[in-house]
Amino acid sequence: MKPFTPYLTCMLLLSACAVGPDFKAPEPPKDATYGSAVTAGHDGGASPKLVTSDAVPEQWWQLFQSRSLSQLVAQGLANSPTLAAAQARLISARETLDADSAWVLFPRADAALNSSRQRISGASFGNAGNPRIFTVHNAALQLSYSIDAFGGGQRYLELGEAGVAYEACQLEAARLTLITNIVTAAVAEASLREQVKATEAIIADATSLLEMSEKQFELGVIGKAELLSQRTTLAQTRSQLPPLQKAVASMRHQLAVLTGNMPDGQGQPEMAMDELVLPDEIPLTIASELTRRRPDVLAAEAALHQANARVGVATSNMYPKLALSASYATEATKIADLFNAGSVVWGLGAGLTQPLFRAGELRARRRAALADFDQAAADYRQRVLTAFADVADALSAIALDGRLLRLETEAEKLAGETLAIVREQHSQGAVSLLMLLDAQQRYQQLRINLIRARAAMFNDTAALMFALGGGWQQGHSSGNADVMEKQQ
Repeated sequence: MKPFTPYLTCMLLLSACAVGPDFKAPEPPKDATYGSAVTAGHDGGASPKLVTSDAVPEQWWQLFQSRSLSQLVAQGLANSPTLAAAQARLISARETLDADSAWVLFPRADAALNSSRQRISGASFGNAGNPRIFTVHNAALQLSYSIDAFGGGQRYLELGEAGVAYEACQLEAARLTLITNIVTAAVAEASLREQVKATEAIIADATSLLEMSEKQFELGVIGKAELLSQRTTLAQTRSQLPPLQKAVASMRHQLAVLTGNMPDGQGQPEMAMDELVLPDEIPLTIASELTRRRPDVLAAEAALHQANARVGVATSNMYPKLALSASYATEATKIADLFNAGSVVWGLGAGLTQPLFRAGELRARRRAALADFDQAAADYRQRVLTAFADVADALSAIALDGRLLRLETEAEKLAGETLAIVREQHSQGAVSLLMLLDAQQRYQQLRINLIRARAAMFNDTAALMFALGGGWQQGHSSGNADVMEKQQ
């Protein structure tokens, strides 16, 4: 947060004079709740336990205990052009506010030094035949100040403060989105790599069995139909490998872009699924605090504050404006005489401007500002509803995918035990090659299903962290909006 600057003090002193409505931050929804999704599906599933907390850990991705994942996130935060652009927009908003504050709250002083050489004909003095050439030197100090009698300037600065708060929220939202995208892309890449390995294992087993079947066919032990069936199965399994490899490459390229690297992937760590640990407990922000934690909701609130300030600006344009000016200067034909007492000229001025007839323009602009405020208020309410729906969706996904993960784990375990028995029986000649091949393929397919189920749980957890605001610890005040900032 920026230090409390002098112009904010001036704004507070002038606040009683400002026309237009004062901004009040929206209250959190009454009886806010995530619905039945909090408890749905936790009967015997593999879902992490939800622990009520004031906030999500700031570095929530470390819940997965993966060094490679932490390296990827660090690269993204350091190199992302998206974050750099958001940071630049925030700096621009701050500097613009500083410039506007100087223009509104303080008088302006300008110094000027001029020299000019002129020729006049003398006709103006009744002597057309006697032209004169002379040099005029001028040194002047000019002062001007606009009195903010009705608070239009204050409302304009309030608009700028809300704009800075909006950009700070947008920066945090970009940061949260980037981290979540990196986590989900890294999990997807690791999952696809594991699926490639499982598919390659299926192909290897099928190839080995096919070689044995080829020999048995030559000996007349099995028929040609059985041999062709195995060849067809192997061909079908091999056809599944290229799409998986293509998806791995695509996800690798996407992850490189997210971390600010070229698609060649140099310097980009590869993460394996067994590196990731699903946490036993994950924090769940209490529902009444959600609107104070989500950067997109706070950005919508800042936009609402901006719309409120624009109403004040439009209202102030209907009131008189008072401007003061003063000048002190010297004029002489010689530089040596420029600062003599007789060369001094000065002036004082005051101007009052009151709109009298604008054909309804100013009232129409104020009505438009009020309509913009209503739109911003509706957008804020929609953003709040979306935030609660995001959390509810993530909670339901965690609960139901937890059930699926438990079932897939049990199925994979049983398939592994079955495969071990069939292998033993086949070695003793009790079962056919087709039965062994079927058991191997069933096990590998269930292994792939288990990999996908684990990846879904990691992605669901990341989605919940995103929906809860991603560990943003800083608050947001109404009134004169505090600038929320995580990166300098």
